[in-house]
Amino acid sequence: MGGLTSVMKMTVLIWADLLSFYAMWMMMAYLTDVWKISFTHAAAIVNVFWGLVHIMPSILQFIVDTVMGSFWMVLLTSLAYCAGLGFLTMSTPPVLSDATGTCSAYKPECIGEGQKVLFYTALALIVMGMAGHLTSLASLMTEHMTLTYQTGEVDATQFWSFFFGVFGVVIVPIATVIAIPYIKPWSLRFGIPAICTVVATIIFLTGSRSYKYAKPQGSPLTTVFRVFIAFASKLFHKLPRDTNQLYERHESQFYSVPYTRRLRCLDKAAIIVESQSLEQQEKNRWRLCRVSEVEETKSLICMIPICSSFLMLGLVSSIGNTYFVEQANHMNKKVGKLKVPLPILLWFYDQAKSQLAVYYFQIAGLCFGNSRSRRYAAPIGIAVSMIFAILCSITAAKVEGRRLDVVNSHGLLDKPEETVPMTMFWLLPQFLLLGGLDGISENSIASFLVDQVPQTLGPYMGLFASGVSGVGILGSVLSVYIVGKVSSKGDKPNWFQYTLNRSRLDKYYWVLALLSAANLVFFILMALWYAYRDSRSEDMEAPEYDETNEPFEDNAQCCC
Repeated sequence: MGGLTSVMKMTVLIWADLLSFYAMWMMMAYLTDVWKISFTHAAAIVNVFWGLVHIMPSILQFIVDTVMGSFWMVLLTSLAYCAGLGFLTMSTPPVLSDATGTCSAYKPECIGEGQKVLFYTALALIVMGMAGHLTSLASLMTEHMTLTYQTGEVDATQFWSFFFGVFGVVIVPIATVIAIPYIKPWSLRFGIPAICTVVATIIFLTGSRSYKYAKPQGSPLTTVFRVFIAFASKLFHKLPRDTNQLYERHESQFYSVPYTRRLRCLDKAAIIVESQSLEQQEKNRWRLCRVSEVEETKSLICMIPICSSFLMLGLVSSIGNTYFVEQANHMNKKVGKLKVPLPILLWFYDQAKSQLAVYYFQIAGLCFGNSRSRRYAAPIGIAVSMIFAILCSITAAKVEGRRLDVVNSHGLLDKPEETVPMTMFWLLPQFLLLGGLDGISENSIASFLVDQVPQTLGPYMGLFASGVSGVGILGSVLSVYIVGKVSSKGDKPNWFQYTLNRSRLDKYYWVLALLSAANLVFFILMALWYAYRDSRSEDMEAPEYDETNEPFEDNAQCCC
């Protein structure tokens, strides 16, 4: 029963996370409906929030590996999550109206400076909570289960624990989608997830003594930092002509990566200084690195050009949480007499994201099998996701063009609060395409990075893939600013006006389609230029070391 209790107490946090995720997805509507700020300003706030949610896990994972471990990260970020959602609830006008001397209506004049401070503080804390759970919650459960199996404490109840966990992950989003239309006040829309997160955290804490988790073992990223510091400390040293004079250790306990002549300047990190004995230099690991460690760092740097093409995927993805939501929020939500909740579009997006990714990799598995060409499955998946980005942008432009025609024909140009007589299900195709874009790209980019870096850095690659997407989401703020400035040249009206109906969002979507097409061409050129190493799946069939502890040759190259 102990195993059941412990796993379930961790699973409850996942259920609360799903509820909070749906609430935060509605943030765009809250900012434009209640704060009455321009939709581009609201989109900037939302995109900064989601961009940081994608970027922070990589940073937090480093802290987990070097300082605190998964359990303490989950605990601290859960507390931040609770505080953030609590502050967000208190930032709504009715909650603190008596204390701040403001009115209690959901109007911009009822939002004082105190509420704004609480709001932005809440967003920062929620970023930490979401990122911390993305980083460590799954790994904590994995560590607990692995150590429980090793100690032989697993019984039949473990099955039911997983069953109820999966059951909740399916039911919670459906229940949320059904319940949201009946919850009108924003204080309750944010308050219910806050209460659920507090309860889930308390339940999680009650099992803290029974959790089994590993202690921090250090991060492989430290090696990368060491290489740069060692390189900087020997910047003015001359490289030896004979590369065998560079520092390396060939003992069986040390992994080995073959030397390459790419980015030779970094080889200075492995220079053995003649003025000191080797034993003295080996004691300072921040001044002397092995050739294999330098080669690991080189492999990361050489991936920067091809990884830069992934930013555009994040930029296109950003419009799903912002402009798509704003469009749907002012469209007809009824099907007959039944009012359909807005998050149903998010549910369809989630289904497309998970299912299309599964279908792609099933097809890739059939096409490539176990052949050496399997290494190309991930790059082709990235190209497919870029095609989804183009199709999503084109579809969004067409639908927005039609929506603006309806706005003009019904005289709603200066009536942004009125519902546009056009069903929001016109937006469903672009949500499905966006789901395909995110699902295939996230899995393909992570697989590509895992295949192309040394195995020691593999665990970070999924987080790096998410981080690249986050940078693209942050970049959308800059792209809107630049496109707006360019569109207003020559006394022409800016495409981004204060309200959605006055703006020309369709033209911005066309720009994204063109940029995505150009980005696809750039990626294809980079992919053809890049020299691939064998897929990690092939490495699993042929282990990295043979019986004599001699490493197999890593054939990864780079055209840097």
